[in-house]
Amino acid sequence: MTHQFHPTSLREYDIRGIIGETLGEADAYAIGRGFGTLIARAGGKCVVVGYDGRVSSPVLEAALIRGLNDSGVDAISVGMGPTPMLYYAESVLEEADGGIQITGSHNPANYNGFKMVFQGRPFFGQDIRKLGEMAAAGDWDSGTGTSRQIEILDRYVDRLVEDFGGTAARIGWDCGNGAAGPAVEKLVQRLPGEHYTLFTEVDGNFPNHHPDPTEEKNLADLKALVADKKLDFGVAFDGDGDRIGAIDGEGRVIWGDQLLSIYAEAVLKDVPGATIIADVKASQALYDRVSELGGQPLMWKTGHSLIKSKMKETGCPLAGEMSGHVFFKHRYYGFDDALYAAVRLIEAQTLLGKSVTEMRGAMAPMINTPEMRFQVDESRKFAVVDEVLERLSAAGASVNATDGARVNTEDGWWLLRASNTQDVLVARAEARSQEGLDRLMAQIDDQLAQSGLVRGESVGH
Repeated sequence: MTHQFHPTSLREYDIRGIIGETLGEADAYAIGRGFGTLIARAGGKCVVVGYDGRVSSPVLEAALIRGLNDSGVDAISVGMGPTPMLYYAESVLEEADGGIQITGSHNPANYNGFKMVFQGRPFFGQDIRKLGEMAAAGDWDSGTGTSRQIEILDRYVDRLVEDFGGTAARIGWDCGNGAAGPAVEKLVQRLPGEHYTLFTEVDGNFPNHHPDPTEEKNLADLKALVADKKLDFGVAFDGDGDRIGAIDGEGRVIWGDQLLSIYAEAVLKDVPGATIIADVKASQALYDRVSELGGQPLMWKTGHSLIKSKMKETGCPLAGEMSGHVFFKHRYYGFDDALYAAVRLIEAQTLLGKSVTEMRGAMAPMINTPEMRFQVDESRKFAVVDEVLERLSAAGASVNATDGARVNTEDGWWLLRASNTQDVLVARAEARSQEGLDRLMAQIDDQLAQSGLVRGESVGH
């Protein structure tokens, strides 16, 4: 028996597709069969499975478990919940040798996908390509595994507040009808203060707004709630609860790198001189702030799996991405958990003796672009970045080539990198003035033109 995946579904960090078009039950079975085979060949016996609130998730879970069992591996289902609940289960259940969460993350309702952990490490890139090769060759073990269900939600929520060191606060929580809702309902019962929740009912059609807290338009309901109740701040989650968005008491967005700046200050109080990792899209203001606080800032590649791997390698206690993935190894497990990040934001106010609004207000004002994404032929996207790097090197520019080209100038910096998951180039620029930003944008346009491209219209995620 063999299986061919749709060529667009095997991504760099996960597997993702459109239900009924590029992803279905046969794919879920093949993923279970292949992943189970790899676990068994590595000496493992058991995989934990969870799923988000999408309409298609239960059917995919049944097929996935069938595939795991047919490879001779046992499956434990923790049921519906946020991705970090699955990561938690994989970390604490002694019998677990791996974990798979069925989730479409922040994609539209007709998408779904799979995020995987293999014996405590991220499963991505070559690992995912290997699943495709094994399916095409029918290179699968056969056996008979068992499956059972367990309840872990309460245990997970208890862990979120286990060592909470904050005082009472007044917070707004927007779950966007995603999988974090039931966990947040329980979490706010365990926290001191006043808590107001929005859209905690799980609905895979996302009737109120799209569950992507990095887009400001999706924070409108939360802003209204914070203003109406005069709350300290508000937090929002993506569809599977591994990315956080936040606004302060005045309704200003606290972007991913700004949140990391707050967390870094709190963590560095406890672990002086620690390394703090952020991705190449983060503000220079963050890296400068970490240095100022006595920490070691480390710029790394964008992508939650890549960041997690780098954290393991460096032993770093905290990392984050512009996209709202925040990773606490400090007092936690090192995976991206937006609910835990929300708890740590409440705690930061107490530890640092300043409100989140004060901390957001004190941040250096920078003028930056949102992430700009534009279509480019798949075969050209990495080549264009290489051409740009070559020209910049010849011109003696100040370039960081960790992930694409990040160029420092007197005005600020600009970035051009190839997306690992789509046929797009991603650009971003940040300056201290509008004139400076215009000059940086002109440099991006000039480099693209030299490679035969025009920036043109930005495309969505």
